Amino acid sequence: MPAVGADGTGTGTGTGTGDGTGTGTGDGGGVLGLIAALRARVAALVEARSAGDPTAGDPLRGLYVGEETARRTAVRDAGDAVRGADPVLPDIGGAGRTARLARAFGLSALDAHILLVALAPEVDRGFETLYGYLNDDVGRRRATVALALDLAGTGPSDPAGRDRFHPAAPLRAGGLLEVADEDRPLPGRALGVPERVVAHLLGDDGRLDAELLGRGVELMPPSVVAGAPPEPSALGARIAAAGPVAVHLRERVPGAGAAAVAAALRGAGRPVLRYRPESVDVPTVRALLREARLREAAVVVEPLPPDPGPLVRALVPSDVTVVLAGTDAPDPRWATGAVLLALDAPGGATGGGDLWRRELGPLEDDSDLDRATAAYRLGEDQIRRAARTARALAAFEGTAPTLAHVRHSARLVSAPLLDSRARRVRPAVGFADLVLPEEPLGLLRELTGRARDRDRVLGEWRLRTGGGRGRGVVSLFAGESGTGKTLGAEVVAGELGLDLYVVDLSSLVDKYVGETEKNLERIFAEVDRTDCVLLFDEADAVFGKRSEVRSSHDRYANLESAYLLQRLEAFDGLAVLTTNLRSNIDEAFTRRLDLVVEFPFPDAAQRVSLWRSCLADTPRAADVDAEVARCAEEFELAGGAIRSAAVTAGYLAAARGAAVTGADVREGARREYRKAGRLVPDAGLPWAP
Repeated sequence: MPAVGADGTGTGTGTGTGDGTGTGTGDGGGVLGLIAALRARVAALVEARSAGDPTAGDPLRGLYVGEETARRTAVRDAGDAVRGADPVLPDIGGAGRTARLARAFGLSALDAHILLVALAPEVDRGFETLYGYLNDDVGRRRATVALALDLAGTGPSDPAGRDRFHPAAPLRAGGLLEVADEDRPLPGRALGVPERVVAHLLGDDGRLDAELLGRGVELMPPSVVAGAPPEPSALGARIAAAGPVAVHLRERVPGAGAAAVAAALRGAGRPVLRYRPESVDVPTVRALLREARLREAAVVVEPLPPDPGPLVRALVPSDVTVVLAGTDAPDPRWATGAVLLALDAPGGATGGGDLWRRELGPLEDDSDLDRATAAYRLGEDQIRRAARTARALAAFEGTAPTLAHVRHSARLVSAPLLDSRARRVRPAVGFADLVLPEEPLGLLRELTGRARDRDRVLGEWRLRTGGGRGRGVVSLFAGESGTGKTLGAEVVAGELGLDLYVVDLSSLVDKYVGETEKNLERIFAEVDRTDCVLLFDEADAVFGKRSEVRSSHDRYANLESAYLLQRLEAFDGLAVLTTNLRSNIDEAFTRRLDLVVEFPFPDAAQRVSLWRSCLADTPRAADVDAEVARCAEEFELAGGAIRSAAVTAGYLAAARGAAVTGADVREGARREYRKAGRLVPDAGLPWAP
């Protein structure tokens, strides 16, 4: 059987970009050449069937079946007259578009011929007339299974030929061929070619398949974030060189690993189709895989749906490179019967002030942009979304984007879903609001630096490796009640531009075995993938010392502690634990802490500063400053109690409609002493001054 070259006898024009986005007719001229050769084959079959056909000139031929036609059909099959001739079989080993499609979808020469027969009416309407005549039905102007096999030199009785139309055969499984009229016997079923396949064969890859519009699929642009670590490029190059492979990337930051690997694949000459599924949609998956084969592209799926198993099973058993990305570990049951490589996505956030600057445009002051965004572990898509939000907010206010807009929008796109189990605090304080000795203040500043630099120190410099260790920063704030531990956590969060989430431990601890660990895991997992500061207030409840096992209760309590120890090792977020008594925290937890900050009880001078800070915005009488100095000496109150005393003084003054007086200040201090059950220094005793 001589074959027509993949470029046929025609010529093509147009250009391709090499990235799967070519436009024009490309090598469509080769397809036109093949169709021209097919026309000669069809003409031979028309000649064979019309020879000796008494109804050949009947204008109503094809609208009814006459006696002569029935007798002639019973005697012989006109297709036999051309089965000995050489059919048109495209050269699937060549370099043309038809040959590339055949290799991508695993087509045989017969498959390529069938596809060509079905394609012909899409290119040349004259084939509709010819096919209507050969089908002996003017209403059936498409090729049928029998006609395609007749033109191939075989016939509908050939088992091998019929098998090419099976739903699991390459033509139909790959979405290249549509078979209609399922109620008819197989030989009489009509054949069609999807519009996307027609466009591809004619050299037009300018647009995605219409079936993918609005389905979360896009052709990713070849953009690489400046300053991204080199590992993603190396991984992307390995994936590109490995041929069809299915990979699950476990990301530390949603979208960061997928974006970096996709950019690296593009750099290796591979177009990438990014898919963001909301649910498992089998028709969309089939169209996506077809698009990937047509473009010789890789597929990157991120984020995965809540139950990714059906989606993975639909994608992975294919000869397309598929990269699945998510923050959760892969489940072996997702890809039953297929190989799914589980890898950790290298690097952390794309970070990069360059991308922020490119997306934000002119900024009022971008000199501190890198520092302002360093704490956010945002992927490329998240940065783009945050930048759009910042621009929209600035436009609403009639100003250029500022760092405040950037921080606000970054918090919005990375906010964790913790509201049901934690109280969100929008930081409104800074280091100027803290009254502490220099040592704890220095440690708090160091803590903010660790949060900003952790990807570099723990990731790029690999100073915490092995054992599944994460890149989290966990610190302990220890000190008496009211010494400023919670305020210190709020200051750290504010300095980083993050929200503070105060965990409600009463909603976590559960009497049922294993439930406490589940509740904690939900919080840890959510904070791992987002940006915030997590505060475990009164952490002794869950991070307390393990005890000697004397009952089943002790055993289960120790299991909770063991879980927490392991989870802190793998933690990727920012957490602060507070305790009134440091000795209550298990030493095993203490070893895993990055910093321990002691909040001392304030001395008299610090108490004066605290009083003045709390009363700074209130109208005050002339005697207040002197009374504040005396109360600071006489009443040993922590910062929290001083704030409560100042509030009491404010209410007393407001009730009189006057300014705060020294007497109001002293009364507020007395009430705090009484609340604490302490003896008031000037309680009216005879020897009191």
